[in-house]
This record gives sequence, C-alpha cells and structure tokens, in this order.
Amino acid sequence: MKKIIYILILVVSFFSCKTDIPTKFSDEALNDTFITLEGDSIPFKDILQAHEGKTIVIDVWASWCSDCIKGMPKVKVLQDDFKDVVYLFLSLDRSQESWKKGIEKYNVQGAHYFMQSGWKGPFGTFVELDWIPRYMIINPDGTIKVFKAIEADDNKLIEALK
Repeated sequence: MKKIIYILILVVSFFSCKTDIPTKFSDEALNDTFITLEGDSIPFKDILQAHEGKTIVIDVWASWCSDCIKGMPKVKVLQDDFKDVVYLFLSLDRSQESWKKGIEKYNVQGAHYFMQSGWKGPFGTFVELDWIPRYMIINPDGTIKVFKAIEADDNKLIEALK
C-alpha cells in the first residue's frame, strides 16, 4: 500500500507542473542583452520599448532549424494579413554570420536580434524555451498575450492579432 501511495504522489507531482502563464517579462529577461544587426548590444527591455504601443509578434528561430524555415511561409502570411504588427525575430543561430546570412537567404522581414545568451540565458529560461520556432504575442501595453505557440498559423496567434 505504501508503494501505491508513493507512486501516486510521484504521478501527481509530475503532472502538477507550473500552470500560471506569465503576462509580464521578468527583470532578468528584460535585462538580457541581444545583438543588433549593426553589432551593438541592447537589453531586451529597450527592444520592447522601441515598439511601445504596438502589438509585437516575437519569432524565436534559427537558420539551421528546418521547422523554422518550413514555418516561414506561414509567418509571411501573418505579415500579409496583419500589417500593423511589429515582427521581432530573435535568432538562436550559432554565429552572427550565419544569422545574417539566414535573414538574407530566407528574406526574413522584420526587426532582427541575435540571442547571444542562447537557449539557457535569462530570456530563454524565462520563456521556457524548449523548441523553435517559438512564437509569442505582446500587447500594445507590454503584456504577454500569447506565451507559447510553435506554429505561425496557431489559432491562439490569429485570434490574438484580430
């Protein structure tokens, strides 16, 4: 009987993972630094502040990621359907050179930043980055509307942009 109770406790604790979806970025995520196309370092909070008052679609991607590349046509459809939205591309490429080549090769249109801290940096940890592509939507007031989507045609994204 003790064994059964122990197993039930393990199962319940395994499935009772964090269910609160954040609506604001943590200070650590906001202070994480990214690299601009010009090679400058910029905190994430300054990136968001530059687009204050607008809806932002964040696309975490990499040019080596086949799912990211396969998803680009869906991103372009989003861009065609929702033109007044800022499209922010955060790259997990292995080098800045491959990141810049990927932007050009796949004709990725939007604001671009290189995630120098990678998957396990403050931003990646906050958003629980476990797969790319990863899409998020930030409301004009800076709150997180959609925390996690892995397809650019996800209904949560579409509805949040309407």
